[in-house]
Amino acid sequence: MFERKKQAATSAARPLDERVRTVTDESGMLDIPFLVLTLLLVAIGLIMLFSASYASAYQREGNPAYYFVRQAGFAVFGIILMLVVSRMNYFIWYRTSMLILCAAVLLLALVPIIGTEEKGAKRWIYLGISFQPSEIAKLAVILSFAAMMSLFKDKMDTFKYGVMPYVAILAVIAGLLFLEPHMSATLIIIAIGAMMMFLGGTKGRWFVLGAVLVVGLVAAYLAVKGYASQRITAWLNPEADPSDSGYQIIQSRYAIGSGGLLGLGFGKSRQKYLYLPEEHNDYIFAIVCEELGFVGALGVILLFAMLIIRGYWIAMHARDRFGTLTAAGLTSLLALQVFLNIGVVSNMLPATGISLPLFSYGGTALILQLVEMGIILSISRWGTNQLTWGKKKK
Repeated sequence: MFERKKQAATSAARPLDERVRTVTDESGMLDIPFLVLTLLLVAIGLIMLFSASYASAYQREGNPAYYFVRQAGFAVFGIILMLVVSRMNYFIWYRTSMLILCAAVLLLALVPIIGTEEKGAKRWIYLGISFQPSEIAKLAVILSFAAMMSLFKDKMDTFKYGVMPYVAILAVIAGLLFLEPHMSATLIIIAIGAMMMFLGGTKGRWFVLGAVLVVGLVAAYLAVKGYASQRITAWLNPEADPSDSGYQIIQSRYAIGSGGLLGLGFGKSRQKYLYLPEEHNDYIFAIVCEELGFVGALGVILLFAMLIIRGYWIAMHARDRFGTLTAAGLTSLLALQVFLNIGVVSNMLPATGISLPLFSYGGTALILQLVEMGIILSISRWGTNQLTWGKKKK
């Protein structure tokens, strides 16, 4: 007993990088429930994307399977990357977190200069493929915050180490996103940063001050950006402008309401025939409700809930602070995006332009989401839950 306590104390006293490197000798199997749930959601997402995009793909591209084929190719590539990342020692993300953060900031700074404009906003960069740097920024914030909070574990209750560096990072990223503008990504990144700070041990009084500051900035943003305030008006009363700002919300509610309990049946959506804008992207969940009904939509929500719960379980059973914070941050990002998307589609929340993870059309976004799932699987492989799934024996 005394010898075991002595070994534990010795392990805790070693630097983080030395402790994590020893994991390479004790790897186990990845978390099977998390993997199965991820693959199941990707498969269902592809099936629903094929149905939702059928009419618009035929009208725009002359091929009803155009979006499905492209998304399926991205999904296969993303799954391969997920499995590769899951076999890597997750400590590599601790070492490269600041490089990823610097790359994300650089890409965000390039958006106003070389970015491509769509629907009145510059949010995309084309470098062989088109992507949104804000997606990389979300991952960068989680990894860099987890790394710093692991390094400053015993100093998180101070302003210098528990508040200042994180607020500075969030301020820089939020400022760059404001130039695009990209309000939804700004709110998500600030929310994820706050969650990470809470989990890391930042004192509660700073969150009260931060909340007041964020509310003030949002109010100023709505006053400056007219289209954002129009979204609030459309959310509160879409019938006031049914042919313009309220049109998409009304069509989404038609889709959800017409689905009833069991739905119209797969492929039998009416709103996807060019009535509902973004039917295969941000509003794909409305088509899920229309074709699969309340029962099918509830099933999809339950699958996401199970995936999120399993992600937090992996975080709780990670072998070190960096693994716990990273898994919890990535899981929180998934949960927040699912909640916001479904809230917007059902008109519980104002339109934000947030896609449904693993479902909405977008190749680079899907690949990055699967890489994030791979990081969580890597933490499960190298973490303590390997005892559940079969630790390698010497």
